[in-house]
Amino acid sequence: MKQLADLIQCLDRPLVTGQINRPIQSITMDSRQCGKDSLFVAVRGTNVDGHTFIPTLSGKGVAAIVCEDLPADRDPRITFIQVENTSRALGRIASEWYDNPSARLKLIGVTGTNGKTTTATLIYEMARLMGHKAGLLSTVVNYVDTTPVTATQTTPDPLTLNRLLHEMVQAGCTYAAMEVSSHAAHQHRIAGLTFAGAIFTNLTRDHLDYHITFAHYLAAKKSFFDALPDQAFALTNADESHGQVMIQNTRARRFTYSLQTIADFTGRILENRLDGMLMTLNGTEIETRFTGRFNAYNLTAVYGACRLLGWDNLDILRAMSSLIPVAGRFQTFHSPSRGYTAIVDYAHTPDAVVNVLQAIRDVQNGRGTIITVVGAGGNRDKGKRPQMAAEAARLSDRLILTSDNPRFEEPADIIRDMEAGLTDPAARARTLSISDRREAIRTAAALAGPGDVILIAGKGHEDYQDIRGVKHHFDDREVISQIIAAEQ
Repeated sequence: MKQLADLIQCLDRPLVTGQINRPIQSITMDSRQCGKDSLFVAVRGTNVDGHTFIPTLSGKGVAAIVCEDLPADRDPRITFIQVENTSRALGRIASEWYDNPSARLKLIGVTGTNGKTTTATLIYEMARLMGHKAGLLSTVVNYVDTTPVTATQTTPDPLTLNRLLHEMVQAGCTYAAMEVSSHAAHQHRIAGLTFAGAIFTNLTRDHLDYHITFAHYLAAKKSFFDALPDQAFALTNADESHGQVMIQNTRARRFTYSLQTIADFTGRILENRLDGMLMTLNGTEIETRFTGRFNAYNLTAVYGACRLLGWDNLDILRAMSSLIPVAGRFQTFHSPSRGYTAIVDYAHTPDAVVNVLQAIRDVQNGRGTIITVVGAGGNRDKGKRPQMAAEAARLSDRLILTSDNPRFEEPADIIRDMEAGLTDPAARARTLSISDRREAIRTAAALAGPGDVILIAGKGHEDYQDIRGVKHHFDDREVISQIIAAEQ
């Protein structure tokens, strides 16, 4: 329990109507969860506006309501706090409610189109390898020290986010790494958090169904860096065209990483294989279990972050050599009887598909056939569908277009949108369209021979298919493992 007066002291110029010296038992943005002495925050969501539920709260014992617009008919028993932005206010209040847990951790945020999950997860793993207790907030899974917590969003809502950070502090964690999505930045889910550092990976087309324009998408990412405190570090990709834009207005200490140019932290690939990569980090050789340029960027960013956290250089390099790929990120499966390799990867944007396929081509160097199985999500940015198909066809020898998470669209309609990107008749001739994803993977395996590589892209770690609002169990890794087992 906390006092309302203490909870709202973090807000900018709130207009208060009613008594503030009163106890608060709970905070919620869901009117259905309101009860005696609750504080309700009326958030304007993408589909639902919390303000519409304010009239239903009379008689529930609600102590206070935070809103942007005061209702004409107000219950005199309820204290109303009017603010400019309730989403931002929720983040700050949630942080106060949980005793500002991010300020008691060294919290590192990672943003960008691709590489967020791998980079954040590896920083978490590095903290543990360096002997520290740490937490993780990611697309795949959250961790409170070593305890896994199911992840439902890339970046949780402010109440869930601060609760998890609080649990990390209670568990003795001193470090935490988290993905910061563009949605989270735009919706102020990270408002009120204190970051020790931030990393920018890259920026390519994604989420334009939400942000509408690329400029708005970029601005959402940039707002994360703009809000960093001056004692934090901002680590950006010097090889990325938007890298300097991200940090141009930040108050944080600025650093760069690169594979191509002079930077504070540099990585160079010496040898690339499907099962690993030999590279240098600031001139020192290191053998890793990762493959491809995109992973070399991730590892260089992780190295830079670890150095900026003040850890010993040699200890960092030793620990990095033992890191393993994140589930569903360039995860390899080998068929002993047929001699092909299957790779499951979360690549679900045109740029990510290019990165993974280019990594495979670099290793294959013209040997063997590359067969790609890829789909696109329903009810999301339709503009990237033909681009993904075009890039996959350009870098593959055979292409199979299939279903991903169709949601409330017909898989056949999504596939047709992808087929529109196959303007080259030769590319169309090398392409099959199979709506059933399991059958598509099975077909790819049947086509593969010794030395060939199958890329199964789009879902990675996901263990479901979202079809008309229902999540059906489906795991690419499980499917290809069963196919390989049956080949024995």
